[in-house]
Amino acid sequence: MLTLGVPVRGAQVDDLTIAEPAQGIVGQRDDLVLGVGIETPEAAIALVRASAAQGAGGVVFRRGLGRRRGVREAARREGVALVELAEHASWAHLVWLLRGVIDRAAVGMGRREDAPVQDDLFALADAAAALVDAPVTIEDAQSRVLAYSSRQDDTDPARVSTIVGRRVPDEVLATLRAQGVFRRLARSPEPVFVPASGGRKPRLVIPVRAGGEWLGSIWAVVEERPPAPVVGELVQTSAVVALHLLRLRAQADLSRRVAADRLRGVLSGNTAGADDWLPPSPWRVVALGGEGDPARLLDLWESVSRRHAWNQPLLADLDGRVYAVVRASEDTSPGTWAWLRSVVADVRGEGLDLTARAGRTAYAPVELERSRTESQEADRVLGGVGGAVPGAAEGAAVATHEDVWAEVTIARAAAALPADALGPVAALQEHDAHHGSEYLRTLSAWLDHPGAPTAAARSIHVHPNTLRYRMSRVADLAGLDLDNPSVRLAVQLQLTALLGHESRAEAAAEG
Repeated sequence: MLTLGVPVRGAQVDDLTIAEPAQGIVGQRDDLVLGVGIETPEAAIALVRASAAQGAGGVVFRRGLGRRRGVREAARREGVALVELAEHASWAHLVWLLRGVIDRAAVGMGRREDAPVQDDLFALADAAAALVDAPVTIEDAQSRVLAYSSRQDDTDPARVSTIVGRRVPDEVLATLRAQGVFRRLARSPEPVFVPASGGRKPRLVIPVRAGGEWLGSIWAVVEERPPAPVVGELVQTSAVVALHLLRLRAQADLSRRVAADRLRGVLSGNTAGADDWLPPSPWRVVALGGEGDPARLLDLWESVSRRHAWNQPLLADLDGRVYAVVRASEDTSPGTWAWLRSVVADVRGEGLDLTARAGRTAYAPVELERSRTESQEADRVLGGVGGAVPGAAEGAAVATHEDVWAEVTIARAAAALPADALGPVAALQEHDAHHGSEYLRTLSAWLDHPGAPTAAARSIHVHPNTLRYRMSRVADLAGLDLDNPSVRLAVQLQLTALLGHESRAEAAAEG
């Protein structure tokens, strides 16, 4: 069924990707990329180049396409192994066959920290498949595939997509939710029979529970409702699966804590051994924002990242903030800056108020601490932790340090100034304090909108005539020469420092 058309010494594969070049899905490092919809030599050559740029281990094309001279030369030139699939072979059959080989090889070679538990889960999936005489998957409560039986050829397209993507497709999840399947699994220990619909075969679903908590489920693709004794045996099997899911969750929690600790060290300047586990450079450190305390926000971002195919997200909380380290790339594969921008746009469209502000590019691990500091600055001037710098362009959900360099420059200069004002600004500050006036904020708005009194008035929610009256009073009280550029700069820096101190004090008082 498969032949190796262009070998590459040292190439390895640890996952599968079905290519979708139009959506930017061309594989990740050490993936075997399946060119399912690729039909022309030009498209094949383009996929070879794109996959090579991501560090993919190899690409698979139909034999007739893979043997075209231009395609083979491109594979040799780019250093990507080329595998040829027989013309009569089924892509679906290839997917479950290769997925089984790769997953079982990973478990057997001990490449995963959770290998013993995973090995047992695969064995349990095979045992359950033998009991019900049907293909079986074991999934967690988030519909992620943890293990599956060897027999998956006699199934439907939804199961094939579930196996290759390691999670149930979104459209299938939507249908199952509408049918109330997950609600019943979460609330009851009783098995659920899901009738055939939309080209999908019937499913028998056995909830996996421990101490009243729903941990996951066993899914069997059946032809009809199995006899009661068979269902009873599967229910007994679910108790054993529950023990393994508890062990797997404990190991996953430990692994996540270790990964977060390692990332915190790098972001704090401890770069020893970082080259061994960081993805290829360059990178950006991103300050991730949203509602909730850091621990809760970290959980939210991990869930969002995994839901959008970043299976091993580089996330950590540090000093009250949540950070990600992403590759500084414009391709949209998971874990890149371009991918993260699109994720934020997607989740904000769903009502999640998340933000991502990135530091400048880091080309070596030692530069990641600097990029983290810059991501803090970008987040702060755009209204993140600590409040926006007065006059900054607030509200940008996604931005880089380069985008807000002017605001950062002003913030750095203002940060060096003391909280007490000098010269005419001190007189205005004293008047505001004793009379409850708003002359400092009025002056700040006037300077932020030069020659545009209507826009200045709108920014502080007053009528333009009110703003003009206040500015005449400012001139009487302080005698400012706003035609002098040095005076304007000095006043703006003092106002930035003073109003920034006030914003932080108000935030602390509210907290």
